[in-house]
Amino acid sequence: MLIFLFLIFAPIAASAARYFWLGDGRGNWQTADRSSAGLLPSAAAHPQAVIRVFAARTVRWRSIFAVHTWIVVKEKDARSYTRYDYTAWGEPIRTNGFAPDGRWFGAVPETIVAVDGERAEALIPKIRYVIENYKFRSYGDYSAWPGPNSNTFVQAALDSVPELRAVLPPTAIGKDFPYDGRWVGITPSGTGIFVTLAGYVGVTVGWVEGVELNFFGAVLGFDLRRPALKLPGLGRVGVTAGL
Repeated sequence: MLIFLFLIFAPIAASAARYFWLGDGRGNWQTADRSSAGLLPSAAAHPQAVIRVFAARTVRWRSIFAVHTWIVVKEKDARSYTRYDYTAWGEPIRTNGFAPDGRWFGAVPETIVAVDGERAEALIPKIRYVIENYKFRSYGDYSAWPGPNSNTFVQAALDSVPELRAVLPPTAIGKDFPYDGRWVGITPSGTGIFVTLAGYVGVTVGWVEGVELNFFGAVLGFDLRRPALKLPGLGRVGVTAGL
């Protein structure tokens, strides 16, 4: 038990120390930079269909623990991207509220999923269907912990396209919230199983998902397919999981 608690809290303590001693360099979140990070080409100059999932550290002290994730899609020959976020203010599902690859209140995003061309063209309708029919779409539905939050929303979209074999980072708190009501089942990739207690605690074991223990939002585990440790607060340490 002591080893387990150490593995949970030591990485969080390290992330907290980094935040308080080094800061995040963002300054006032109200005036923080939300401009493009230059991760996407001009839509007009890139005729292929595009799917992207981005993640960036959340605002202020919450960045110690978590990232915010969002989805960007573009159909073939479309002249603009469409960005979807799930937020705590206003209508939860926000469309094109920010630049597609914009900094999240000063934090530069990382690419979690990148799919282009015919493959993206075939999968975009599935993603749009989930977004259009997502049930937690009313004012007040958002819950930072254990969910549904931005990461629950993105996980639901990714679950609709298991062929992506995509996994959100361990710092995507809320990804394990059972948005469809299932507390036990097969993982979205079909390569493992999961058990969860309303998103508060749970275990996931799968070839694509790796081994993850969710302890009140803190995810600890490892990945064998792309060797890496999954640590609370610090995130994934090892081979990148992005596509």
